Amino acid sequence: MARVGFLGMGAMGRGMAGRLLGGGHQVAVFNRTAEKARPLIEKGARLALTPRDAADGADAVFAMVGDDEASQNVWMGALDGALSANLADNAIIIECSTLSHDWVMELSSIVQDAGYTYIDCPVTGYPNMAESGTLTLFVGAHSEDLTRASSFLELLCSEIIHFGMVGNGTIYKLTVNLMGSVQIAGVAEGLAMADKAGLNLETVGYAISKGAAASPQVVRNSERMIAGEHENNIVFSGRWRLKDTIYGIRLAEKFGQHPRLGKIAGEMYEILTDTGYGEQNESKIIDVIRQNN
Repeated sequence: MARVGFLGMGAMGRGMAGRLLGGGHQVAVFNRTAEKARPLIEKGARLALTPRDAADGADAVFAMVGDDEASQNVWMGALDGALSANLADNAIIIECSTLSHDWVMELSSIVQDAGYTYIDCPVTGYPNMAESGTLTLFVGAHSEDLTRASSFLELLCSEIIHFGMVGNGTIYKLTVNLMGSVQIAGVAEGLAMADKAGLNLETVGYAISKGAAASPQVVRNSERMIAGEHENNIVFSGRWRLKDTIYGIRLAEKFGQHPRLGKIAGEMYEILTDTGYGEQNESKIIDVIRQNN
């Protein structure tokens, strides 16, 4: 049994922390809105009042937060950041959030300079998969560090894909999420075109699901676009899709790539958020496409 701190009690974080708790670890959880942690507190987790409190004495500390700013706040807060805590010797810091590559590399250096182990570990999956421990983890870490962390990570996932050194997990996650942004914008444009031409969109959606253009991303979003279901059961909002697209574009440019399609998709998501729909599902982009033709 180990002492684990977990920072971030969104739908994904709650499920992941619950898996660690169910695995027999002592888990302290922190969230800015403490009420979101209540289901885990009722199961035996300890509510921490600050990130530092959650990390105090911990053998491993996880974070699952929204963006660079939130990550910086929970790790580096001047008075209450997790890295100011008295962690166990050679503690493992496991950052599961989707962050910019620049911040991941900076944070990993800070962690390693402090004498701790850093695991770059963005994930793919949905809240139900976090609860069931069937996420896929995209890991960047030294092999020996990954081995040390495996007893924690294996509780969270059905597969660990090791991309090599720290930062490489984030490179892959931003790459595939940028691809997803382009796919979603593409299916929105295609459906808008089919609609204008008078095709039955339910038939179009069925045909898409049977053809070469189908992918889980395309099929899921085409179904929601056709149903006009943008406000309910939100799994991934337009705001977060824009954030990931911006980070992906920044990464591509860092390595000399010119992500033209990614930038077009990003412009559409920026319009979505600027017009007040950023908290709706990412599929709402079809209305942006329709209104800007």
